[in-house]
Amino acid sequence: MKDSYITHQGGYPRLGKSLFTGILIYLVTCSLTSHFELYAQEILSLDSLWSGTYSAARMESIRSLKDGQSYTLLEENLQKNGNQLVQYYYAEPNKKTLLADSQHYEQIQRFTDYHFSKNEEKILFETEAMPIYRRSKLAYYWVYNRQTQALEKVRDQKIQAPLFSPDASKIAYVFQRNLYLKDLTTSRTTQLTFDGNYQIINGITDWVYEEEFGFVRAFDWSADSKELAFMRFDESKVPVFSMDIYGSDLYQFPYMFRYPKAGEENATIELFVLDTQSFQKTKVSFENENPYYIPRIQFGGGPNSLIIQTLNRHQNHLKLWRWNTTAKKLQLLLEEKEDTYVSIHDNLMFLEDDSFLWTSERDGYNHIYHYDVQGNFIQQLTKGLWEVTELYGINPKRKELYYQSVEGESTERKVYSIRLNGKNKKLLQGASGTNGASFSVEGSYYIHSFSNEETPPEFALVETRTNRLIRPILNNGALKERLDKFGFSKREFSTLTVNGEALNMWMLKPADFDPNKVYPLLLFQYSGPGSQQVANRWGDERLLWHKSLANQGYIIACIDGRGTGFKGAKFKKSTYLNLVKYEALDQIAAAKQLGNLPYIDQNRIGIWGWSFGGHMAAHCLLTGNDTFSMAIAVAPVTNWRFYDTIYTERFLRTPQENPEGYDLNSPINYADQLKGKFLIIHGSADDNVHLQNTMRMVEALIQADKQFEWMIYPDKNHGIYGGNTRKHLYAKMTQFIYDNL
Repeated sequence: MKDSYITHQGGYPRLGKSLFTGILIYLVTCSLTSHFELYAQEILSLDSLWSGTYSAARMESIRSLKDGQSYTLLEENLQKNGNQLVQYYYAEPNKKTLLADSQHYEQIQRFTDYHFSKNEEKILFETEAMPIYRRSKLAYYWVYNRQTQALEKVRDQKIQAPLFSPDASKIAYVFQRNLYLKDLTTSRTTQLTFDGNYQIINGITDWVYEEEFGFVRAFDWSADSKELAFMRFDESKVPVFSMDIYGSDLYQFPYMFRYPKAGEENATIELFVLDTQSFQKTKVSFENENPYYIPRIQFGGGPNSLIIQTLNRHQNHLKLWRWNTTAKKLQLLLEEKEDTYVSIHDNLMFLEDDSFLWTSERDGYNHIYHYDVQGNFIQQLTKGLWEVTELYGINPKRKELYYQSVEGESTERKVYSIRLNGKNKKLLQGASGTNGASFSVEGSYYIHSFSNEETPPEFALVETRTNRLIRPILNNGALKERLDKFGFSKREFSTLTVNGEALNMWMLKPADFDPNKVYPLLLFQYSGPGSQQVANRWGDERLLWHKSLANQGYIIACIDGRGTGFKGAKFKKSTYLNLVKYEALDQIAAAKQLGNLPYIDQNRIGIWGWSFGGHMAAHCLLTGNDTFSMAIAVAPVTNWRFYDTIYTERFLRTPQENPEGYDLNSPINYADQLKGKFLIIHGSADDNVHLQNTMRMVEALIQADKQFEWMIYPDKNHGIYGGNTRKHLYAKMTQFIYDNL
């Protein structure tokens, strides 16, 4: 489950775009004047907010080329309705090369993504992508030969997850749950598996793996392009979930897919290695291990070396294996064990000598460790009461690693370099805010990205060795000027000591804040395990909505309570087996503490959130009914028994093992405690957090004889967007806040 606003990034959806036009005369006459005065600043409009008018420009789809001197970007063709793939040069600001233009091809309107082959002789272009779930999609794919400039369609139908072989002679892909291989020299296509159907999936993941382990392509090529490793999912024992799609026809139709709810059966997984010349396949044998989950596979770490991660059902024992595809033997490289759970990540990086880097929370914080080719520990490269957040790359000549961390302040990000012997750590980018980097292949250059509360995203080119700024590339100064007319106040970052913990907090006050006046308080939070909402970075459309509310007489605050991320494993995992219990206690205690401030009306405190945050909003309103007078819950889980196996069991184990952990922390069981005003919102086609959650909550409230408001958006998924939907949703929430807070 992921935050509905943030691109399904840690497991939750994404919001879209929406606020009101002009001065909102109708809202003012309805209820505004009873709460506060109209200020001189222009009021942000929902129409313009969700139209993209106030969205920051960014550098999308950056690919550093293997020459180490250039990179590519997908850019809009401003003269025509299409886009272009352009090559830029780090050291030559005035030089660029047009690699492909969608307008040059009658069959293509625009490229939706692209990938180079490893040797960069070919480019795979994606067009007409159609989303399936959060990460999965169907699309047409085209192979562009850079030497001949020929463009060839991979298949006449839309396919999934295509991948070049390293030598660019072949491409593997999935069509209708079977794996196929196309020879790009002869254009011959060979079907590799034949059992794909409603129960069997080859080469791509099932719903729960995609959502909670964060990947779709479940196959990989060997370095010599001769072998293909792939996973096979057997979903025959996974229960089927059905939801109606209402559409525009005379009859609705049921959409059915396999979704394992907590405590139910998952798909069984098999792993095969296929010889792409003989087409013989070998099953990877784990002997007596019988792993429950296989969250990662990849070739790497030497010839004939397939690296596999396995996990038990409790997700507290991870093993990293090497399968030798020639000897057909399994070797254990390392293990991670926890009393709680082990976090899955992509921070596995092989070096030239086939030793590898790996991040672990074993000392209480996420740090970088170095192991030799056999999995023997060499050394811990980083150490301290802070966390590494991303590995960027390595300069092999300088034997230098580049990474991002929260060293110094958990709400900020900095970029560092460190030698592979653990010495000579250097701060490359440490301005107060969120610093990121995209390094060239050999690490000679990087594109520095930066934003903070006052600075929209900006990008600049830097030479790594001297850390010298070469030139700015992009900034959003015009966006900042467009927003100045609203006179928004800035978020104030601080900590709030609650239940013995110093919790990160931001607060927004009206631009004309008067400490002698009393204001209603609205808390926003997400609160999910390992997440972070209190961060010094440029905000999104949701933050602009919060700022607009603040200027209309509200104080908005956000607190990251126990269970959130980047403050160490103990803090993050303190909610284990009692998901939402301590998170809710923290929000309730924080609201009470803020309510004691002389300028906050303790009788008008509301809370809202989406997905996990929606669950929290409902739970806080019901269990903290002496504190909160209003809540909005968007797409909430209302009963943990309704959510999927991997996510829920990671934090609660199974309902059979921990029934109290499920039932004592599900708001559906506290419906009779409702006192305040409650708005619950859901999309009817939410494949992630099913509408079942809201329908059962509504029934519980009815039977408890409680009045509330609710809104269902037909055929909308967990993100609740499309057409006028986002504007309508935020208009609904805005009016509810005006009327009830």
